[in-house]
Amino acid sequence: MVNALHLKAGSLEGNAPSLPWVTLQSAESNFDTAAAQSLGNDGASPSRSLVGDEQLLDAYSQTIAAVVRRVAPSVVNIRVLSGERGTGGGSGFILARDGFILTNSHVVHGAREIEVTLRDARVYPAQLIGTDPETDLAVIRIDADVQHLRLADSSQIQVGQIAVAVGSPYGFQQTVTAGIVSALGRSMRSDSGRLMDEIIQTDAALNPGNSGGPLLNSAGEVIGVNTAVILPAQGICFAIASNTAKFVAGWLIKDGRIRRSSIGVAGQSVPLHPRVVRFHKLPANTGVLVMEVEPGSPAGIAGLQPNDTIVGFKGHAIASVDDLHKQLVADEIGQPSPLMFLRGTEKLFCMVVPRELPSVTPQTRRKSP
Repeated sequence: MVNALHLKAGSLEGNAPSLPWVTLQSAESNFDTAAAQSLGNDGASPSRSLVGDEQLLDAYSQTIAAVVRRVAPSVVNIRVLSGERGTGGGSGFILARDGFILTNSHVVHGAREIEVTLRDARVYPAQLIGTDPETDLAVIRIDADVQHLRLADSSQIQVGQIAVAVGSPYGFQQTVTAGIVSALGRSMRSDSGRLMDEIIQTDAALNPGNSGGPLLNSAGEVIGVNTAVILPAQGICFAIASNTAKFVAGWLIKDGRIRRSSIGVAGQSVPLHPRVVRFHKLPANTGVLVMEVEPGSPAGIAGLQPNDTIVGFKGHAIASVDDLHKQLVADEIGQPSPLMFLRGTEKLFCMVVPRELPSVTPQTRRKSP
């Protein structure tokens, strides 16, 4: 995760270095003069090219600066003064004018005392509204009327477009980095072990303390919530898509949590025998092997047993535990649903009524739906 890195700062003490670039600049000027003379009347062409490059660079700089001016008042520094994980901190941004702030779950989960610092150095105590470790998102609130950011439609993002990250890495507030959207549709595991889809990859530099800060487009709209980096690599950083953030934040503000359903089994993804796949004309060559059935659970009531293999749910192929997670949404709570499974080589069906999944903590890692 972003907050797992360590800073190794170099010393700034010692004698000032020599300035070799003075000589290089002179040599470059001589080269340009000689090149212009050799080109004759065409000698002005490189100058026109340089002017064009300068204009492009200036336009890029102006775009980034405009984004920062627009969003800076809405990006906050978050400090956790006490909680289940002790002290810590991260970033966040104002989601609504009445003080709702969106950040990462791993920044504030279990916090008992939270402090928020705005750009103008005003400090407010914050209340934890709700967290969702499954998507690594959380909402906190301060008692202030402040400028908020707009969430963009992340389905319209294109690879290669400008991406700007603002946050407080290592406590350095209002730090800005810029890059591009490197890839779309990535998947990664949350702290709870559940798969998160539609993750944005960017090369805008992220460091510990950037967690929860906004990833922005050139219009200053939020396209993602910064969340993680790959530690050995450089320039491979990840953000939760704004459409996911919009959905989760809405429910956290309303109910303080996200409702999901469960059938009460522990399982793992396994390959199916090719002959069984062909004989039953199954849509996938893998399924979910049931390792354990909770007593009194929807699966137990429906007659599911250990060593059964789930291969379908409501007409959808179930090739992995993640596939079953995706189907067990809040709408399925209390709804009778057909479950297709294999017992030995026999294909069977049963009706299962999913129940609401209890809230989990980031330390709880599950392989079971």
